[in-house]
Amino acid sequence: MTRHITHIRRLLGWGITLARHGALIGIENDRNTPPPVRRLVKLARWASLTGKGRERDYAGAFRAIGPAAIKLGQTLATRPDLVGPEPAANLLKLQDKLPPVAFAQIRREIEESFERPLESLFAEFEEEPVGAASVAQVHRAVTTDGRKVAVKVLRPGVREKFAADIATYEWAAAHLEGFGAEAARLRPRMVIANFKRWTLRELDLRREAASASELAEQMHAFPGYRVPNIDWDRTNGRVMTLDWIDGIKISDNAAIDAAGHDRKALASRLVIAFLRQAISGGFFHADMHQGNLFIEADGTITAIDFGIMGRIDRRARQWLAEILYGLTTGNYTRVAEIHFEAQYVPSYHSVAEFATALRAVGEPMRGKPVSELSVGQMLDGLFAITRDFDMQTQPHLLLLQKTMVMVEGIATQLDPSINMWDVAAPFVRDWIRDELGPEAAIADRIRENVKTLLGLPDLVRRVEERFPPKGGAPEDPPLPPVALIGDGGSLKWLGYALAAALGAAASAGVIMLGPWS
Repeated sequence: MTRHITHIRRLLGWGITLARHGALIGIENDRNTPPPVRRLVKLARWASLTGKGRERDYAGAFRAIGPAAIKLGQTLATRPDLVGPEPAANLLKLQDKLPPVAFAQIRREIEESFERPLESLFAEFEEEPVGAASVAQVHRAVTTDGRKVAVKVLRPGVREKFAADIATYEWAAAHLEGFGAEAARLRPRMVIANFKRWTLRELDLRREAASASELAEQMHAFPGYRVPNIDWDRTNGRVMTLDWIDGIKISDNAAIDAAGHDRKALASRLVIAFLRQAISGGFFHADMHQGNLFIEADGTITAIDFGIMGRIDRRARQWLAEILYGLTTGNYTRVAEIHFEAQYVPSYHSVAEFATALRAVGEPMRGKPVSELSVGQMLDGLFAITRDFDMQTQPHLLLLQKTMVMVEGIATQLDPSINMWDVAAPFVRDWIRDELGPEAAIADRIRENVKTLLGLPDLVRRVEERFPPKGGAPEDPPLPPVALIGDGGSLKWLGYALAAALGAAASAGVIMLGPWS
């Protein structure tokens, strides 16, 4: 177990780096910051020799700290309630890019993991990577059977580095949550627990390959959206090989226009593809930033990098769909009821009051394009609601919130006039009709009843095992009750008699021995 002094030393070093980038000013000035944390922030700022006037560069600070901090910063970008709207917006710009690892180390990683020479796997392998991130880097290659592929290789030592840093995150989050009040409501320990789970999944490339395969299967019938095929023969926990994608980055508007693609159609298709994954399938690509989406020659949107994926169970998806549809139609009462049904809001609050609070946030947004909305004002309103109604963070929705922000940003870049509500409403309405309508309710009831009926034979067998049938021997006759020594008064009187006898024997011994023995 890591010693406390090690955690404190790491945190102080990180704090000094954050202070040099002006990233601690908001924490120091926030009235909800626990006093011990505020004192540590002041100490870090003093140690960094940096005053309060420095420009705030949150993304730069996390990039300077290292790979695990980059991933943590991307996670915190989804938590404006925890870090504030301004830092969250800045962290969304955090690009997961680092200087590449030397090719000799990459070759060693591949050959040790496969226990084979690189040349037996690939006929060509470009030494210069096409991308280098905090966890892995990607090289272009050609397989021995002539297929163009992308090869993703974990950085050497990255697992050990992440494990050490995450241990300190856990230690810090536990102490922060121990302060109670606002710090406990925001559930920092659960934030780090989710971050740890996502990161460990991303550090096993077999899991990423499996996620890509599952998403491809889920989206195969959706036209205009593709997931590259996995080369399982050249994939293991440290190396993943998949089809090479020739396409335009979705952030390159000029190239998209030059290729003759309809950016408005692309924006709408991207939004619907995300809703199909999240609401229809409950399994979605949760790292949809601009570097992970390409437009192929035929206009197909192709996704890469499946290290971070999100899941939502069916009941939560139903709640989510109803919330989205309620907001688009202005049915704030139903949205409030769903929050109470899902126990997102404690039951001692009023449904009507919560509906009014939602209306205050939702009405200014309805019917306007994204370009006319003030995200800062909207977030301020939403955070005020969560505090006023004692709403705890819902960890299972963090990835969804992060991805929605990413998708909205890309869709707006493609089509500045897009109205997210108008695009989402028809899809959500149809899904609710199919999943929550009368036919769906009847189908659910039939499915549950059939499942119950099919389980009856097993239930009967378990009952028989617990209460086996009587054998062939005749039933024993009833026996009369007999009082035992240990029962009731018999033991009490026997105890009295033994105590009297022992007491008499002891008295006699004392008299016989005399006072000088």
